[in-house]
Amino acid sequence: MLANFLTAFFAINFQPMEFVHNLYYMGMGMLCIILVMLVIIVATTLLNKAAIKLSEKKKDNDKE
Repeated sequence: MLANFLTAFFAINFQPMEFVHNLYYMGMGMLCIILVMLVIIVATTLLNKAAIKLSEKKKDNDKE
C-alpha cells in the first residue's frame, strides 16, 4: 500500500507552463481583492466624512 502511494506521489508530472497559464487567474484574483479593498476604503472615508458633518451640525444646533 505504501509502495503504491509513493509510486503515485512521484508520478506527478511537473509542467512549468501550467504556472504561466494560471497567472491569468491569479492576476484576476488579485484584481478582485484590490477592488474590494478600494470599495471598503471609499465607504469608510465617506462614512467618516458624513459622521464629521453630522457632529458639526449637532454642535451648531447645541450652541443655538
